[in-house]
Amino acid sequence: MAKSQATFMKKQLEKNRQKKKEDKEQRKQERKQNPGGSDLENMMAYVNEFGEIVSTPPEKKQNPSEDK
Repeated sequence: MAKSQATFMKKQLEKNRQKKKEDKEQRKQERKQNPGGSDLENMMAYVNEFGEIVSTPPEKKQNPSEDK
């Protein structure tokens, strides 16, 4: 007698779960090996005096009133 279709489907579903688990673990390892791009400094954007978005922070300007 042949195996039931339900048994075949159970095996296929288990294979799929295992593959997803392995893929997830592999992506996790890759993230650990290549950290970067996720810190706050890399995500910061600044607006200059012309209203343009730039990646470098603006230079500090001293006001004449601060010199006193």
